[in-house]
Amino acid sequence: MAKKEEKIKFNDLNYAIYKIGSWKNSYEVNLIGNSNEIPQSQVTKNHVEMSMTEIRKSSFEIENKVVNGIVALGYQLNPNLKKIAIDDLIKKEEEEYNNIIEELESLKLEDNEKTIDLNENDYLIYKLEKDHHVTIAKPTNEFTQAHHLKEIEKLAKQSTK
Repeated sequence: MAKKEEKIKFNDLNYAIYKIGSWKNSYEVNLIGNSNEIPQSQVTKNHVEMSMTEIRKSSFEIENKVVNGIVALGYQLNPNLKKIAIDDLIKKEEEEYNNIIEELESLKLEDNEKTIDLNENDYLIYKLEKDHHVTIAKPTNEFTQAHHLKEIEKLAKQSTK
């Protein structure tokens, strides 16, 4: 994590920058929509869109139906979704995906040339690192680390209901 003052531009491809906020719509299936992390840079918005696209390309079989990765993750992590028919979940995910894309397109993003200190406590800042074919987001400061742990705890509680 960043200790000394280190500044980056919002367009730095190695970082994802978010603010804690709320999506306009509510989401059940899509984990991105369940998070309160709202992209603040074009780079982050692109990363979120690319991640969703890649996860949606994955396919899994649930109850003899082939579903995309978003449906499978939601189904696995949210026990309430197991009460919904798979065909309805597939439709719901498609609606949620379209809503998230619409929301991402309407976000007011920070100027690409603006700089930010990695220790900033008004933004969640993650360093993006490649580990083989997977991008790992590592918190860059204590504020982001604390929020990241809360999000993990929230998912863990949700999955054990």
